[in-house]
Amino acid sequence: MPDEKKEKKQDAHPVSDDAIFKVTKEIVVKFIEVGRLTPANFEETYNQVFATVRKSVRPE
Repeated sequence: MPDEKKEKKQDAHPVSDDAIFKVTKEIVVKFIEVGRLTPANFEETYNQVFATVRKSVRPE
């Protein structure tokens, strides 16, 4: 039962689009730093990371 209360509490404070953007940006910057992301695949990777972060905080 404690898990249910925790989930309800998280829903009471929805994650803003700005927070999702900031997390996505940090992940993408890390990918660039380690050489996993290039200009050629930036758009596709950014969109995938953004969608994944959004899904993880706003399951639909």
